[in-house]
Amino acid sequence: MSDTLSPAAAGPGEAATYPPTDRTAPTRSKDRASYDTEVVHSILDAAFLCHLGFVRDGAPVVLPTLYGRIGSTLYVHGSTGSRPLRAAKEEQAGLPVCLTVTHVDGLVLARSAFHHSMNYRSVVVHGLARDVTDPEERRVALDAIVDQVVDGRSKDSRPANAKELAATAVIRLDLREVSAKIRTGGPNDDAEDLALPYWSGVVPVAPAYAAPVPSDDLDPSVALPDYLASL
Repeated sequence: MSDTLSPAAAGPGEAATYPPTDRTAPTRSKDRASYDTEVVHSILDAAFLCHLGFVRDGAPVVLPTLYGRIGSTLYVHGSTGSRPLRAAKEEQAGLPVCLTVTHVDGLVLARSAFHHSMNYRSVVVHGLARDVTDPEERRVALDAIVDQVVDGRSKDSRPANAKELAATAVIRLDLREVSAKIRTGGPNDDAEDLALPYWSGVVPVAPAYAAPVPSDDLDPSVALPDYLASL
């Protein structure tokens, strides 16, 4: 696999960080921003759905898609005919993209409509997406995307065959220009609103998995894997 740019080296007692840039520095609520690699990676690792933004034929396009992380690299896959995958292959220098991942952790309800908000964890990545052509890197990347959705699944399913691989494209986006942003806590009501007779607080939001439903044609002797039972 190709080398990726490593995060800035950590000093004594300090965590490694991604260097802030004009595009990753927020213009509002700067105290919520983080460039810490562990924070960024933890937010990415807790999700599997991202939104990939790019410009095609002079117009902005944003597509929801799955991703996988290996070290400081994100991988996205799709059909060889999909717009971002095709564009990344056409652009020799790489396709300029913006990739975002967001978790909603709570609805923040204030006494005033203006101060309503959300508790969230998000990551924004800017960079050049490049077509992955090396067969081994493609294999590892596709396994990572499958495992990003359900950890352990890539080893418990049939790998893609030659025909399927020929119809699948993979792009890589190195984590170089990246930042996280996090909001926690309750509403920021104005002092003059504290006596108003409106409920104020946080409604927690968390993802939930229901019991797995077996396929109608599944052999009854095939047991539910531990990695699904523990979701």
